[in-house]
Amino acid sequence: MPLRLKKLIGMFLLVALVIVYALVASIFAVARLSESGPWVHFLFFLLSGLLWVLPAIGIIKWLMLEPKTKR
Repeated sequence: MPLRLKKLIGMFLLVALVIVYALVASIFAVARLSESGPWVHFLFFLLSGLLWVLPAIGIIKWLMLEPKTKR
């Protein structure tokens, strides 16, 4: 796969990940945390704000893989 195409795909994957993750985290927060206290909100948003990094690391590692050389 050409490097430029791989970077384009990776960029779209990262943007889609952030958008979908933010929507899911927000929907979960509205549905489940409406009656919780401020500390529960703080901890939820702290953890959910950091948790998206894990799948993003996988995408970035895939982007950093060297292309296979043709023989």
